Amino acid sequence: MGISHYIKEIGRGARGAKPLDRAQARDLFGQVLDGTVTDLETGAFCLAMRIKGETPEEMAGFLDATHERLARFPAAGRPLVVLPSYNGARRMPVLTPLLALLLAREGLPVLVHGAATESTRVLASNVLAALDVQPLERVRPIADGEVVFAPTALLSAGLKRLLDVRRVVGLRNPAHSVVKLMQPCEGDCIVVGSYTHPAYAESMAATFELMGTTALLSRGLEGESVADPRRTGQVDGFVKGRRIALQAQQPGTLSEVPGLPADIDVQTTADYTRRVLAGQAPVPDAIAQQVRQVLQLNHDMEHA
Repeated sequence: MGISHYIKEIGRGARGAKPLDRAQARDLFGQVLDGTVTDLETGAFCLAMRIKGETPEEMAGFLDATHERLARFPAAGRPLVVLPSYNGARRMPVLTPLLALLLAREGLPVLVHGAATESTRVLASNVLAALDVQPLERVRPIADGEVVFAPTALLSAGLKRLLDVRRVVGLRNPAHSVVKLMQPCEGDCIVVGSYTHPAYAESMAATFELMGTTALLSRGLEGESVADPRRTGQVDGFVKGRRIALQAQQPGTLSEVPGLPADIDVQTTADYTRRVLAGQAPVPDAIAQQVRQVLQLNHDMEHA
C-alpha cells in the first residue's frame, strides 16, 4: 500500500513525468478516496497531477476507482440525465436548474449533483432549493419527470474530501474532472459534460470513448453543464462511447439574451426560471437546442 512509488513517476515535472496505466491510476485513486494515505501524499498527488495533466487512460482509471466506491442511484424508468454542477454563477445567472427542469418536463429523470468549490458563487443547489428542490439525504430511485439534487458528499465522502483540497492549495485536482465525467447510477444514463478550456475537450471526449459513456459534451456556461445562451458552440454526442457530431460551432456572441436578468442572485435566477417554465419568457435558443440534443441521445440509446 502507499502511493509514493506512483508520485515518483508522476511528480517529475511537465517533461519528466511518466503517465500511469489504467490499473495503476485505479489503484492510486482508490487509495486516495479511501483516505488510507497521508495528507502529505494526497497534496503531492494533487500538485503532481496539476502540473502533469491527466491522460485519458489515467482518467479512466480514476473513474474505475470512483465507480467502485460511488453510491449509485438505482435504475428506475428512462435513462437518467446527469448534470454535474460545480462552478456556479460568476458573471451570468446559473441556468443549470432551468435545463434540469426543462428536461424533466420532457419526461426524463434528472440528477443534478455538486458541491461548493468556491465560497463566493451562487450555486445551482441554491437556486434549486428556492424552487423547492431540496438536497437529497439518501440515494433513492428517481422518477421519470423528476429533478433531484445530490450533494457530492452523499455520493462519495472521499470525492468531497478531495474537492475540498482546492480550498487549501488553491488549485484544481483530478477530482474536479472526475465529478464531471462519472456515472452515479446503476442503469443507463446520459452525462451532460462541459469544459471551460478547449484543451479539456479532447481529453474528456477520449475518456467518454474509453468508458463507453453516453454523453453530451460542449463548452458550458462558465463551467456549468448548461449551454451558454449567448453562443452556438460545438456539441459532440457519445452513445455508449461512439462519438457523433451534433452541432458545429458558429461565430458570434449575442450582446443580449431576451428576458435574461443581469443580476445573478438566487431569487432573481429562480424567478427567471419560473417565468421561462411558465412561458412568460422565452427559452434561450441554445438551451432549447441542448434539450433536443439530450432527447436525441436518449432516443439513440434506447434504440441502439
